[in-house]
Amino acid sequence: QLQLVESGGGLVQPGGSLRLSCTASGFTLDSYAIGWFRQAPGKEREGVSCISSRGGVTKYADSVEGRFTISRDNAKNTIYLQMNSLRPEDTAVYYCAASAYSYCSGYIARNVRYWGQGTQVTVSS
Repeated sequence: QLQLVESGGGLVQPGGSLRLSCTASGFTLDSYAIGWFRQAPGKEREGVSCISSRGGVTKYADSVEGRFTISRDNAKNTIYLQMNSLRPEDTAVYYCAASAYSYCSGYIARNVRYWGQGTQVTVSS
């Protein structure tokens, strides 16, 4: 079964940190650009960050630039999103997605072939 599985979400206080992981099973990620997306209640899904297939290019939405870091370990078939200085407005379900392309379109992974099931991130005191 080909799937992406996210982990690492949870409840954190404002200013705190979380690291999300996205692991593939049934296929290898090293030829895919990977994006992180999020969807807050009542809002549309939005792109957060993207990393090219070999990790040489990383891009971020303005809302997370300087606070979030995307990285990948192709040997472990895993993508990470380190989230620091979290704010209540970062509360959302976070999804990873594998693009059909090896490159990103800005901070967006387009033509998504595989989606993860999502992991909840809640930032609240």
